[in-house]
Amino acid sequence: MQRSSWLGLAFLSPALIVVLLFFMVPVVLTGFFAFTNMSTATGVKGGEYVLNASGLRALADAGLPAKTLDQIEGAGYRVDARGLEALAADFGQPIADEFGKLHTGEVFAKRRDVERALKGLRSNPIRKTRDRKAAAELFKRSMMNERFPTLPAFEAALEEAKIPEADRPLITKVAYTGWVWTAENFGFLFSLESTWQYAKNTGIYVVFTLSFNVLFGLFLAIATFYLPAGQASTFRAIWFLPRILPPVLYIVMWRWFTWDTGFISTVLSGFGVAPKNWMLDTEFHAWTTIVLINGFVGASMGMIVFSSAIRAIPSSMLYASEVDGANRLQQIWHIILPQLRWPILFITSYQTMSLLTSFEYIYLATDGGPGGATEVWALAAFHTALNNYGGNLQYGLGATYALLLVVIGLLASLAYLRLFNFRNLLIKPRIEG
Repeated sequence: MQRSSWLGLAFLSPALIVVLLFFMVPVVLTGFFAFTNMSTATGVKGGEYVLNASGLRALADAGLPAKTLDQIEGAGYRVDARGLEALAADFGQPIADEFGKLHTGEVFAKRRDVERALKGLRSNPIRKTRDRKAAAELFKRSMMNERFPTLPAFEAALEEAKIPEADRPLITKVAYTGWVWTAENFGFLFSLESTWQYAKNTGIYVVFTLSFNVLFGLFLAIATFYLPAGQASTFRAIWFLPRILPPVLYIVMWRWFTWDTGFISTVLSGFGVAPKNWMLDTEFHAWTTIVLINGFVGASMGMIVFSSAIRAIPSSMLYASEVDGANRLQQIWHIILPQLRWPILFITSYQTMSLLTSFEYIYLATDGGPGGATEVWALAAFHTALNNYGGNLQYGLGATYALLLVVIGLLASLAYLRLFNFRNLLIKPRIEG
């Protein structure tokens, strides 16, 4: 490789590192998490094996025989080293030594049997009923609510409880509290009615906001093109304000504008209209506000890109059209718009990707309300994985939402390239051929 090539690679390396760390790695991690059931309940490390009441219900729903469920739930009393050590600590070493000598390794079905054995000690009997009950509980051995740190320890407990071997795989699967590899997230996601509502909301959001961004941005660019230079610059600067404002401040302004104590209600109250929250009063109002909030931000970018592209059109073409008698509309239709195919492709593709994955303005304005009417796919992924009311953050399911967004974005990009005839946009001009 030539020295100049190495130098170019050296200059590009910081950008390549940024792309790798902030673009490629998140996508790879999203794909990783999407094929797990990872959540706050499972943790991100290896889990333990625990059977509790909810686990028993899950086993019953899965068809585990009632006899096996009784074996798991039923408590036995085993005289072992752990119980004898606790007995010595609470009631003295002599009692523990005598009881261990007589009954080590024995299993009692009921607590009453253990109490009789403790009462029947010849040298050191426990005479008080309350003390015998407390001592008997030290030997209680049940799989319920007991944590087993490893699979061998859990399997040993199943063996001691005489659980049938045919039922052990199901019990082990339900008892494991850690995360596992699974593709069930995708089936579960599409089985939820809310998923289709999120998809519908996302379609509404992208279609209407994208149309506003492109068309209004194009209108602003063309309108300012025909204004004097000073007025055009001032007008573009004003319309660029929504993009450079911090999102929180931008949404605060919209809330002041639309809430029941805001500008709209204050003005309309003078005409006898009762104050109300114009942002969240109805689904229509919520969507109108969301489209306008995001639309002004996106249209400002389209305005800048389209304005630059229009200024790059040779002025001789416009002068020649005027000589030929073309009016403003004919110039726009026959000269300006055909020259904007590439900028329109860029803005449309970029804004589609941005709208599919963005949710910050919706989150700050409506948080998906009213009643989930504006909960889009990306916001659902955020709520599922990082911020939900139940407290159990489902990283795996949230990543599944995000991974599907990546796939949808790639498909949308391919569709745009085909729609705008990308190959023809890149071919050399005939004059250069």
